Amino acid sequence: MTEPLVRSAHTYELAPADLAGIRAFLDTAFDGDFSDDDWDHTLGGVHACVADGSGLLAHGSVIQRRVIHDRRSYRIGYVEAVAVRADRRREGLGSRVMDALERVLDGAYAFGALSASASGALFHAARGWQAWPGRIAVLGPDGTVPLPGEEGSTYVRPVPGRPSPSPSHRLLFDWREGDVL
Repeated sequence: MTEPLVRSAHTYELAPADLAGIRAFLDTAFDGDFSDDDWDHTLGGVHACVADGSGLLAHGSVIQRRVIHDRRSYRIGYVEAVAVRADRRREGLGSRVMDALERVLDGAYAFGALSASASGALFHAARGWQAWPGRIAVLGPDGTVPLPGEEGSTYVRPVPGRPSPSPSHRLLFDWREGDVL
């Protein structure tokens, strides 16, 4: 059996048919709980896709976000839409996606962040991602909005050789439509 191929590409490099296939895959992988806003948050960065002759097996993307931390604005990589086809889970495909995305994080951003589901938290922690122990907020149209519901499910990944964010200062994320994180 040949190893499924991993392809990394920026959103602009993907054909409309590729994007439609990824969207359909994510709708299925998230059991219909993948909104238009979730899709919008997935676009504009680098996608890592694992596929074989049967089609798309796994996907994830890393997009740029701005975070204010300790009175400084950081350009960070935010991981979105990580999913593995249900019949192919526990084969290392999610790790292959994250390997590709973490290479992008290490090369381009101050640090990485993501919001982990309960089932994804152990996976990300095993890869060295750390649950953010500090406060989280978003800079919205009406000012700063605390997000206590995101505390505990937001994970950060320091980039080797760069300063790590300190939990003594909150992470203040940029605003976006829908679920803000």
